[in-house]
Parts: sequence; structure tokens; C-alpha cells
Amino acid sequence: MPTIRSLSELEATPHANVFPTEEPKTIRLKLAADEAAEPHSHPGRDIVFHLLEGEIKLEPDGDTYKVTAGDIARFDGDQDIAPHALEPSTALIVLAQQESA
Repeated sequence: MPTIRSLSELEATPHANVFPTEEPKTIRLKLAADEAAEPHSHPGRDIVFHLLEGEIKLEPDGDTYKVTAGDIARFDGDQDIAPHALEPSTALIVLAQQESA
């Protein structure tokens, strides 16, 4: 039986754990315009970052990428990342265990 959650019902911000006890770890990130997450990494994880709405600047390891609504970015969680919202933004992020981790 599938587990179904509505992202709009999640209250925690900027991060809300969609399925708290399940793998892969799935997070809803909600940022106001010009809000940014603190620089951090997710060692041993592959990251899939799906921007549902808004526009976000990602700078994994110092390279700058602009992600717009509908885009999906994938990167290694060992890299430092600090998503910065250029406008109000919501993303769904999947942190999958790397096979070698």
C-alpha cells in the first residue's frame, strides 16, 4: 500500500521531512524570496533536487546554477550546498544512499 502525503499540509519550514522514518530521505524545502539554507552537505547520499515552484540558485562546490520551476538537478551529497531562493520557492529533495556508502 502506498503512503501518500500532501506537501501543502507539511508545516515545518524551511525543511519538512515528507516520510520521516522511510528511505530514501525525502524533504520538502520551502524558502521565501532571498532566503537561503546554511551551507551543508549530505555525505554518502546522491541528491535529486526537483524545484516545484520559484527560482533557486545552487552553488555546489562553488559552481553557480540557476534552477527554475520544473527543473531537476542531481548532484553528489558530499559537496557543500546552500540553496538560495531568488523568489518564493518550493522544492522536493530526495537524498538516496549511495551504493558504496
